[in-house]
Amino acid sequence: MLEIVRVPVLKDNYSWLVRAEDGAVAVVDPGEAAPVLDAAQARGWTIGQAWITHWHPDHTGGVAAVKAATGATVTGPEAERAKIDPLDRGVREGDSLTLGQHRATVLEVPGHTAGHIAFHLADDGVIFTGDTLFALGCGRLFEGEASQMYANMRRLAALPDSTAVYCGHEYTQSNGRFALTVEPDNAALVARMAEVDRARGAGEATVPTTIAAERATNPFLRAPDAATFARWRAAKDSF
Repeated sequence: MLEIVRVPVLKDNYSWLVRAEDGAVAVVDPGEAAPVLDAAQARGWTIGQAWITHWHPDHTGGVAAVKAATGATVTGPEAERAKIDPLDRGVREGDSLTLGQHRATVLEVPGHTAGHIAFHLADDGVIFTGDTLFALGCGRLFEGEASQMYANMRRLAALPDSTAVYCGHEYTQSNGRFALTVEPDNAALVARMAEVDRARGAGEATVPTTIAAERATNPFLRAPDAATFARWRAAKDSF
């Protein structure tokens, strides 16, 4: 079994430490180095890899310092190589990475950025989605089109229900407030938001989530067509 540890960084980002049974450790999206290095050191873990979903500084700001401190190999989207320094290995759709005996497959999910990728560990039922799929939301379209993100949502919605989704931000409460304006009569959403509000009030995290939960309550995964998705995404931008 993989051991996955949430590391809060910056204002509302999450980096993720992932450890295999043989002690191999990767960090996903180290937006800040010190909290990641401290969390690994506290557990006696040595980071050997850094996996990057996209180039934005809140996901890459700690990469150079983590590499300098650990010698970790940095893997990220080949399409964004020029914007990620240092990047040792650029990957594309269908490429794979290994962490111990665990294999991650690269999915290209453009929209938030032009080269955004996700890391899917199918045998473990885990996916790291960066800023593409959030709990109760999806990423803002900075470099892509609504049609691309809608296609991403359809692709991710087709994953097994139990797939655990590790995203890059604690946005669930604000996402859910918007979701309720879209589907105020969705009983599953209403119940979930009550739990989200309780958790956030207690200072608890609300991610990871699951594909089943998102399929039941996330309007962007539930949009019936690309035009509706685009309308909702535009509304969320000004919400």
